[in-house]
Amino acid sequence: MSASTRIRLLQGSGVLLILLGIVHLAATPHIAALIRHSASPAAADQLAPPMLLNHILVGLLLFPLGYLTVYAAPSSAAGLAWAQAIVRTTALTVATLPVTLLALMGVRYFDAPLFVLGAALVVAAAATLLVAAFSRSRGKDSTTGPDATNA
Repeated sequence: MSASTRIRLLQGSGVLLILLGIVHLAATPHIAALIRHSASPAAADQLAPPMLLNHILVGLLLFPLGYLTVYAAPSSAAGLAWAQAIVRTTALTVATLPVTLLALMGVRYFDAPLFVLGAALVVAAAATLLVAAFSRSRGKDSTTGPDATNA
């Protein structure tokens, strides 16, 4: 794959992660309302705070993860080791999300539009990241390989 294609795929994946963070944060009030309507008031008081904390933290952490992927994309395509470590670690981590999501949650939530959107973004980001992060750049716009030291 050409270096420019790798850059575009990695940057696109980073943008998908940022969008996933937005979807995650947008879904937070809906999940809180679901808890309030599905549980007793006492149970909702116990369940809502940790769920909100978790959902907000994950949503916010997706922003720097996506940004780092976008930022590291050109240097990764150029073969710089630090950037390849970032995009490959991100790719492997994000690739575990669809499998874990399905294993732990099953398909029972796939009638919720925000859940479907989030799952689709995770799958698209995971597949794109894996292909782009572990392919080698070729062509005139790449450097000599993973030991290259210039950007």
